[in-house]
Amino acid sequence: MIKPHILLVDDEPDARELFAQHFRREIRKGDYAFDFAQSGHEALKVLQKAEKSHITLVLSDINMPGMTGIELLEEIRQLWPTTPVFMITAYGDAVTEQKVRNKGASKFLTKPIDFNALRSHIASLVSGTCS
Repeated sequence: MIKPHILLVDDEPDARELFAQHFRREIRKGDYAFDFAQSGHEALKVLQKAEKSHITLVLSDINMPGMTGIELLEEIRQLWPTTPVFMITAYGDAVTEQKVRNKGASKFLTKPIDFNALRSHIASLVSGTCS
């Protein structure tokens, strides 16, 4: 089984630390590898460099300056159509959820993140049962 390689995209500086803290056991054990980007443009560079190692999942905030998470999702769908993308927002509403799902998001998550549910979603994705 390939170790899940997750790219977190969020312009909030503390997001990296928050995810590293919540997944510290998995990271320490080598179960997950994480990359972090603070913008959509930076995320595209990480994805281009990681093509050989393959990113298993992209977790992207929706509201970011410059390239929004929705614009990033559109780019990912064009360049890496099979890479799952979970969209994250603090402003969850049905219209936004429908919009990102129509654009190809695999999941729509709201802040504060339920990390137990996220672990479950990642496990389902890795096992091939993600719906």
